[in-house]
Amino acid sequence: MARRSISLPSLFTFKTRLKVRITDLNYGGHVGNDQFLSFLHEIRVQFLRQVNISESNNEGVGLILSDVCMDFLGQSFHGDDLDCAAAAANPGGSRFDIYYKIERGGTPILRARTGMACFDYKRQRVCRMPELLRQNLPWSTFDEPN
Repeated sequence: MARRSISLPSLFTFKTRLKVRITDLNYGGHVGNDQFLSFLHEIRVQFLRQVNISESNNEGVGLILSDVCMDFLGQSFHGDDLDCAAAAANPGGSRFDIYYKIERGGTPILRARTGMACFDYKRQRVCRMPELLRQNLPWSTFDEPN
């Protein structure tokens, strides 16, 4: 199977910093791949909070993670400060993507994309994106290839 790499949008509208805790490490002494998914969750919650969006209730609609793709580019260790960025893109009728980049000391260590779906928890199904999300999320685009 051919390896596919994640293309990132041209603008990241949110930045934060996370510190690697001892509990983030695996038996290899570096941040485990499973922990990076938890980092993405923390980055996503902070990103959404800055524009008054909740993962659990936006005009009666929640958000669920429908898929994830991560490119591991380097290692991270206990005590590292991770510079993290997020951007929303590709809005559709009920879904959108959030892209992430994580760097350690200016060196990229992770690129990722999570597919997000708008979800009606009462009906237990995917539903249309509320206008609150469509209007409040700062949408990023991709540069055109040369």
